Amino acid sequence: MLTEHNKFISTLNTFPKILRYNAVHWPNDIAMREKEFGIWNEFTWLDYQHRVQWMTLGLTHLGVGKDETIALLGENRPEWVWGEVAAHALSGHSLGIYQDSMHEEVAYLLNLSKAKVVIAEDEEQCDKLLELGDEIPSVEFIVYCDPKGMRKYDDKRLIDVEDLYRMGREYESMHHEVYDQMVDATYPLDASIYCTTSGTTSKPKIVLLNSGRFIEHCCSYLRADPRQPGDNYVSVLPMPWIMEQVYAVGQSLISRQIVNFVEEQETMMADLREIGPSFVLLAPRVWEGILADVQARMMDSTPLKRWLFDFALKLSGKALDQGKKSFWAELILNKALRDRLGFSFLTSAATGGAAMGPDTFRFFQSIGVPLRQLYGQTEMAGAYTIHSGSDVDYDSVGVAFDTAKVKVINADEQGLGEVISQTVGMFSGYLENQEAFEEDVKDGWMHTGDAGYFKPNGHLVVIDRIKDLAKTSHGLQFSPQYIENKLKFSSFIGEAVILGKDRPYLSAILCIRYSIVSKWAEQQGYAFTNYTNLSTLPEVYEKLQQEVEKVNESLPEAQKICKFVLLYKELDADDGELTRTRKVRRGVVAEKYHDIIESIYGGAEYVDVDTMITFQDGSKTRVQTQLKVADVVNVVEQPIVTDSDEVTRKAS
Repeated sequence: MLTEHNKFISTLNTFPKILRYNAVHWPNDIAMREKEFGIWNEFTWLDYQHRVQWMTLGLTHLGVGKDETIALLGENRPEWVWGEVAAHALSGHSLGIYQDSMHEEVAYLLNLSKAKVVIAEDEEQCDKLLELGDEIPSVEFIVYCDPKGMRKYDDKRLIDVEDLYRMGREYESMHHEVYDQMVDATYPLDASIYCTTSGTTSKPKIVLLNSGRFIEHCCSYLRADPRQPGDNYVSVLPMPWIMEQVYAVGQSLISRQIVNFVEEQETMMADLREIGPSFVLLAPRVWEGILADVQARMMDSTPLKRWLFDFALKLSGKALDQGKKSFWAELILNKALRDRLGFSFLTSAATGGAAMGPDTFRFFQSIGVPLRQLYGQTEMAGAYTIHSGSDVDYDSVGVAFDTAKVKVINADEQGLGEVISQTVGMFSGYLENQEAFEEDVKDGWMHTGDAGYFKPNGHLVVIDRIKDLAKTSHGLQFSPQYIENKLKFSSFIGEAVILGKDRPYLSAILCIRYSIVSKWAEQQGYAFTNYTNLSTLPEVYEKLQQEVEKVNESLPEAQKICKFVLLYKELDADDGELTRTRKVRRGVVAEKYHDIIESIYGGAEYVDVDTMITFQDGSKTRVQTQLKVADVVNVVEQPIVTDSDEVTRKAS
């Protein structure tokens, strides 16, 4: 299938063209499934084509045309994809907005892109848009997909998606060939895909991607990690994320894999097990959550089962180191565990978007999940490196695709420098921000801002963001991300932020993983009321200290965590502490929790907290508590280190 599409890449160079080709040649093959009310509804390639065609012509009837932006806001569902392809059929731009974005961020993106239409999932998203009122003057139409709760609204901008389809069918009956003419007119070098960056340091930028180059990039990815027609993929990561664009839109059109949409995020694992996908892409936080859930279930099991679990994992680990599989581990644990997780039919699995700790990576590899690490940026059309076949290195992100180039520049004596790259899918600019483009792209190379080096086997190792690499006041250079990932291997730790820049030693702000710690506390008979109360229990501090000490055992002496506090709340993207892809915004954390950080390094035993927390629905609550500063290592014993590069290498 891939060879066939490469043969026709000069003509099948936009999403609407590939969709039409698929609908003509394989009209009755399944293209998508969506679970609703417990039932999997199937959509063939012809159904897919019809929905896009009706949506395109309905918008044409409303006066939406070339070079206009259609924004998409909501959870993953077929209408999201249909709306994107319809935007391209109009020779316009598609812009995905994360469904949990707050009002201010939604307004910022809609105004920056001058979006004329928003395809919104349901009442919740429509409320968000209607409450913005005159703050989004470019929005003329709001198309909602779920009519539940919408009858009470009386706003002329609101249109039921079924009414839009009806308009499209009526328009088609009067203009029989107009849709094909519109598809033929789509141009591969138009900046049709608007994709937001993660925005780790500021508001997200809008990246301009061309359909033709994006499709070529997807083809090179498929050569590195092939798919077959009829393979199942479960779409669970946010559609605005560049990698979900690659899998759920680009690769599914090219390879004709079936995209499955789960009913709710809460039913994801059950739905995934029902489908038994051939391939999954999950963010590190999701893999970490799956591992934490497995560990939590083992906490509830009998002593014999826990012993068998640990015994099988040891067998699996030894076999993995020898490049083999353990027969007894498969029999006792691995086969049943993969089935329970829905991973029985996986031929490939991937993680990307943020770094994953090698311990988590190794766990899934040891139980037989063919997990691979990806690396890329939104500006490069997503991933452009991957582990190939059985050549998996836990510390690395693999090797470059055949159409990508990767270099490390300004390297030190150990080869550590900045990663720069080129891909066939490389972006053409940032919307309304030429200055940022010229800052990031020099002589045709994207300067990623990531610190990395090449191993002798050619694998790329990415350490951390260059700006996040830090030195203590004693001259020790360390990677916060590396240590944070080791901490998050513990099922009790949900998030971690390592401190120590220009300080005499390393400390940490930790967030408990509430689902696990609460279960553990209940088993131990400890009373608590909520997250804040649970995180202050002395027994919880003692348990978390044990987890930190385990991590310290694997760290160089000078990089051990000396102190930590348990934060009174989870880090939240709505509070600006995380990006929408769950990356820590270190600058925000440093500013917001300045008093806590100063107390840690000021020798205080406790930190008094009196603050307000704002929830997503706008309600607020006052938090008054006292955080204990836990001592893990005697800071007096910390050595002064000057050979920073060597320590960084050991930690990596």
